[in-house]
Amino acid sequence: MSKVRVRFAPSPTGGLHLGGVRTVLYNYLFARHHGGDFILRIEDTDQNRYVEGAEQYIVDCLQWCGLTPDESPQKGGPHAPYRQSERKNLYHQYAKQLIDSGHAYYAFDTTEELEKMRHDLKRPDNTNPQYDHTTRMHMRNSLSLDPHDVNELLANGIPYVVRIKMPENVTLLFTDMIRGEISFDTSLVDDKVLLKADGMPTYHLAVVVDDYLMKITHAFRGEEWLPSAPVHILLWEYLGWKHHMPQWAHLPLILKPDGNGKLSKRDGDRLGFPVFAMNWTDPRTNETTSGFREMGFLPQAFVNMLAMLGWNPGTEQELFSMDELIHKFSIERVHKGGAKFDFEKAKWFNHQYIQHTDDATLTQLAKPYIEAQGVKVSDDHLQKIVALIKDRCTLIPDFWQQGHFFFTTPQNFDISPIKEKWNDQKKAFFTSWINSLNEITEWNQEIPEQHFNKLLETNGLKKGDVLLPLRIMLVGGKYGPGVFHIADMIGKQETILRVNNVLSQL
Repeated sequence: MSKVRVRFAPSPTGGLHLGGVRTVLYNYLFARHHGGDFILRIEDTDQNRYVEGAEQYIVDCLQWCGLTPDESPQKGGPHAPYRQSERKNLYHQYAKQLIDSGHAYYAFDTTEELEKMRHDLKRPDNTNPQYDHTTRMHMRNSLSLDPHDVNELLANGIPYVVRIKMPENVTLLFTDMIRGEISFDTSLVDDKVLLKADGMPTYHLAVVVDDYLMKITHAFRGEEWLPSAPVHILLWEYLGWKHHMPQWAHLPLILKPDGNGKLSKRDGDRLGFPVFAMNWTDPRTNETTSGFREMGFLPQAFVNMLAMLGWNPGTEQELFSMDELIHKFSIERVHKGGAKFDFEKAKWFNHQYIQHTDDATLTQLAKPYIEAQGVKVSDDHLQKIVALIKDRCTLIPDFWQQGHFFFTTPQNFDISPIKEKWNDQKKAFFTSWINSLNEITEWNQEIPEQHFNKLLETNGLKKGDVLLPLRIMLVGGKYGPGVFHIADMIGKQETILRVNNVLSQL
C-alpha cells in the first residue's frame, strides 16, 4: 500500500464550523494512525466568496486544536503551491484534454440565455430544468454549434465555460469507507461547469486534479458532497486516472440539538452556544461570531468532544488523549447517521479536562480573565485560588465567577437565606469571634477555625447554625470552597471587614 496522504481543503469564506474541524480531526487521526501525511490545501477558486483573513483564521484554528499539517501554503512541501488560485494555469490543460476526448465541451450561453432555458423548458414533471442531456442541444455550445462557429467564437474571445458531458443512463458504483456500496444514475446529474469564464476551475475539476497531483490516497468530506461524487468518479476515469482515485468516506452531518437538520450558526445564536472553533469577525459586516476558544474551552477538550461526535471507539471510554485517539481511531467506526450536538456534553468534557489539568497551566489560562476585571494578582496567589475552585469550574471564565470574592469585596450580600433564623445569640457569637480575631497576630487557615470552634462551645451553638451565615458574609452567596480556606486567602482584615458588613445589615 502506498503511503497514506489525506487533505483538508477548505474555502476561505468565513469562520470554521465545528463540522469542518471534525473533518480535519478525522483526516489528521487517520494519517497519524497510518504514519501518513496530512495536507492543508486552500480552495480559493471562487473569488466572489473569498474573504480577507479567512485563510489565516483557518490556520490559527488548526494550530489551536494541535492539528498541524505536514504540508500547507504556510509550510510549503513537495507539491506546492497549496492554494488553488496559484495553480490556476495547471487546470486548463486538463479541461482541454477532456474537450479533446469528447467528455467536456465549451458553453457560450449568457446569463439571459440560461434563464430563458429554465423558463421555456419548464414542465409539470420538470419544474427546474437543468443544463443536462435533455437541454444541452437547445443551448449555445460546442456540441450544438458548427465546429467553424465554435472556432470563430473562441478566436473572438467570446466568454465561455467548460462543462462535463454527463452520459445518459449509466449506473456508477463506488465503495464508501463508511457507507459501503453507493450507486448513482448519471441521467439525474447535470453537466457541471468545470472551468469558469474567469479561467478559474470549479471545485469539481480542481479537487480531482489536485488530489491526483498531490497523490492523495484517502478523501474524507462531509456527506453534503455525495451528490457530486458521480461527476468526480467520471473525471477520474475520463482523465485516465481511475486506478489512482482515492478511497472516499463521506462523513455524517453534525445535527442541531433540537429537531432535525444540520447544525448552523443560527442554531448556536438561538440556543446560546458557539459553532465556530474561534471567534470570527467578518471584515465585510464587522459582525463577530463567538468561538469555543474564547468561551473558555480547552483545545484538548474541544478535540476530544469532536472525536466522539460521530465516532465510537467500541468501548465505554470517553476521555482520550491525542495519542490515544491516534492509536484507537478507525474510519470504519464512524457512524453513518448524523450526530446531534449536545452543548451540555461539550461542557462536561471541558469540566473533565479542567480537573485533569495541572494548577500552573490553569493559572496561566485563567489569568487573562481575572485581569480583564481590573484585578492584579501574582501567579503564586492565583494558583492557590485556582486549586481551591477548579472542581467548580466548567469553562475558564468560571474562575472569575467562582472566585471573584477572593479578589474584591462583595458589594451585594444575599442575606435572605439566613435572616429568618437569625437571632441575638448568633449575633453575639460573630461579635465575639471578630473580637478574638482582632487580637491574634498570626494568620492561616487553622487559627480562625480554632477560634470559631472554641466559641461554639461557650455560645451553645452547633457549627451548622453559623457556617452558612459565615459563607454569605465572606462570599456574598451560598457558594464557594471551604469558608476557612477563603478566610485564609483574603486575610485577617478583609475577613473582619466582610463579617462586620453583614452584621450591620442584620
